[in-house]
Amino acid sequence: MKQAITGNAGPKVRSDIEVTLEITATGGIELNLKSKVKTMYGRAIEEQCRSLLNYFGIENARLSVNDSGALPFVIAARIEAAVKALTGTEKCFMPEMAAENLYSSSRDRFRFSRLYLPGNSPGMFLNAGLHSPDGVILDLEDSVAPERKDEARILVRNALRVVNFYGAERMVRINQGERGLDDLEMLIPHNVQLVLIPKCENAETVHTIDERIRKIKKREGQNEMVFLMPIIESAAGVERAMEIATAAESVVALAIGLEDYTADLGVQRTKEGRESLYARNRLVVAAKAAGIQPIDSVFSDVGDMEGLLQNVLSAKAMGFEGMGCIHPRQIAVIREGFSPSLEETEKAKKIVIAYRDALEKGLGVVALGTKMIDPPVVARAEKTITLALRLGLLPENWMDVEKSKN
Repeated sequence: MKQAITGNAGPKVRSDIEVTLEITATGGIELNLKSKVKTMYGRAIEEQCRSLLNYFGIENARLSVNDSGALPFVIAARIEAAVKALTGTEKCFMPEMAAENLYSSSRDRFRFSRLYLPGNSPGMFLNAGLHSPDGVILDLEDSVAPERKDEARILVRNALRVVNFYGAERMVRINQGERGLDDLEMLIPHNVQLVLIPKCENAETVHTIDERIRKIKKREGQNEMVFLMPIIESAAGVERAMEIATAAESVVALAIGLEDYTADLGVQRTKEGRESLYARNRLVVAAKAAGIQPIDSVFSDVGDMEGLLQNVLSAKAMGFEGMGCIHPRQIAVIREGFSPSLEETEKAKKIVIAYRDALEKGLGVVALGTKMIDPPVVARAEKTITLALRLGLLPENWMDVEKSKN
């Protein structure tokens, strides 16, 4: 008799459920529930399990459930995955879309920090938005074992509908090849705002994914653009950075993945990053030339906050506008590093004021003290001011405030 096992169980597992399903010829539904909260929630869990089996037309089965505090959307995903593994049904049970998950994103929004969440670990989804990352990445690629990818896809779909990410950009890292296209078919209708394309090496990959997303959105009657962030993780990808960056209108950022990149080169990744300097510079230049955001790789030592800050400041100095993170504690450090410092903001204010004063006086030359200010310097200062305003580091009337001091 065939058996399907989905979900996770164990002493360190939280907010998940392990489901073992056997479909039988007779006998009705035999349900065995193990749960630390059985006294309080056992009846509700059993009722949901029976209701789900009935929804999928399962009349005779043995169902064993090992619960670690799973919420209903997780239970639904695990049972659906088990049923599909045994029956191949295309029927889906989707929880109601929460109203707070219907917000939109924008091309130029901040992407300083994006928090990776393994797609088959629901315990990591629930409070991710409370840490205020700019984006949350529900990851279906490297963080999910090959044999668990189908069930992870269902879990991610349900999370997109139910979990409140508190305004973070809703990102999904899909798999490569045909499996990635299957990820799109299931997930795009549920307000995915950005898709990360792993190990991207050419424009054709971007075209294929962009076209598939457009077809899905048209079929669903949805108009919102889904943005793309190709991840360059190989020497071939680095050499084609510009063609990837300009492959589609929906590309809003270009990221680099240094673990795979250094492995492709056959070298060790170091904190100093000398082995990846060329690749990172190449990616920044391509992204800036294409008018999109360059995004740096993750910093893997979650215990080294000082090392992380120095890494962020170095990335910012190179032109990067964000980076990935693998632990919530990294988010605040990354935001601090990429935000304009007080010194940068004060200098930018002086430059912009001097520039506008010169314009008002009809002067062709802009000077600050004894130094002449070139147009690129003014442009950089104005960008710093714009960023400070958007981050709330400056009041909208900052110019009036400055003039009142004099």
